[in-house]
Amino acid sequence: MSQEKDLGKYQVRTDLAIEVCKKGINTREIGPIKVTNIVLSDKEGTPIGKKAGTYVTVEFPDITDYDNREKITTVFTEELQKMLQTIKANEQSTCLVLGLGNEKTAPDAVGPLVIEKTIVTNHLYVYGKLDPGFRRVWALSPGVMGETGMETSDLIKGVVDVIKPDFAIVVDALASSSIERVNKTIQMTDAGINPGSGVGNKRKEISYDTLGIPVIAIGVPTVVDAASIVSDTINYMYKHFAYTKENLDNPAQKLKVKVNYLKKNVNIADDDKKNLFGLVGSLSDSEVKSLIYEVLNPVGYNLMVTPKEEDFVVQKLAEVISTGLNTALHPEVNNSAKVN
Repeated sequence: MSQEKDLGKYQVRTDLAIEVCKKGINTREIGPIKVTNIVLSDKEGTPIGKKAGTYVTVEFPDITDYDNREKITTVFTEELQKMLQTIKANEQSTCLVLGLGNEKTAPDAVGPLVIEKTIVTNHLYVYGKLDPGFRRVWALSPGVMGETGMETSDLIKGVVDVIKPDFAIVVDALASSSIERVNKTIQMTDAGINPGSGVGNKRKEISYDTLGIPVIAIGVPTVVDAASIVSDTINYMYKHFAYTKENLDNPAQKLKVKVNYLKKNVNIADDDKKNLFGLVGSLSDSEVKSLIYEVLNPVGYNLMVTPKEEDFVVQKLAEVISTGLNTALHPEVNNSAKVN
């Protein structure tokens, strides 16, 4: 009889609800883009470590491709507009946009980069020059505690108490437990956010409970830990072996230089798993990941990893999010608006 492992000591590092929620998932596809809606009640939120609320996940192909980026921006904008309706924000509601993170570090720079491209209008309102179709918007990049010495949530709370916006939108980098979702996912939620939670540096949450106003959190996973990479690699090896075995005698396959077996519907037999990896091959996916965490964590090698081209990709991610924000917040701004 196999002994069930306790995963409590080796928690999967992820900020994405879609990676930990197993029920109540509603998914639809818009071309190559997949949109997933998850609604958690108070009772459901506790077991998976996520606050109650609505979680919308937009998954997409390579964002560095211009055509893909235009489609992603359109879908993201539409989903954000729906989220504004969820928190009952109307065209007169004022908004504080917050870009969390450290602009000096590429995988943590998405928040500050979005702030640079956000259309702020409160100064125009103060001087009586705000045109119809534009709402009052403030923007702030509060930095990180290591730079300011202040808890980010407390700093934001002080600003909120002074300017009194009707709602806030927080943009931050997240952590994923899957290679496939890094830089290819945007999560939106009205449940707020815990800065740094995905990389084991959990700070005080930013939410309705701490600020007293509705908070929409927008995040992009830009890092993944080493244990997840190793675990995913083992699964990819299974798929590669199964695909190769299935097509061994297929003449057409021999002419192909490169095959993306991840897009193929292939499954490896349990006996083949055991032949490939012995005892490890007999473990379930969760048991394999638990074992890898158990090996890497004590020696300090469960590193957080980001793609080598992250400095370029994060610029494109910020472009999509800022364009979507500007369009959703200001009715007069269309999808083609560019902000310098």
